[in-house]
Amino acid sequence: MSVKLHIKKGDTVCVLAGEDKGKTGEVLEVLVAKQRAIVKGVNMVSKSQKPNAQNPQGGIVKTEAPIHISNLNVVDPKSGKPTRIGRRKNEAGASVRYAKKSGEEIK
Repeated sequence: MSVKLHIKKGDTVCVLAGEDKGKTGEVLEVLVAKQRAIVKGVNMVSKSQKPNAQNPQGGIVKTEAPIHISNLNVVDPKSGKPTRIGRRKNEAGASVRYAKKSGEEIK
């Protein structure tokens, strides 16, 4: 079963809940099966890293953990505030996402 999500990779999103509430960041990856997304600079966790070619020292590395998409809202391109997303057909007949607050199309 394929689910249409309201966020895509590359979107700027605002966090609605959790310890990072109010922060904004770019979506790096969307995990569709788990309905989660990895957002740049949000939900940072410390992980122990064994020494490897990229990190010969090893040690503790800060990395982004996935956050549930229900806690994210796309930022309106016009106002810069979080907005809900709608879908409609454009002039070409293709389905596009638009911001409910301003009516602006989201690229």
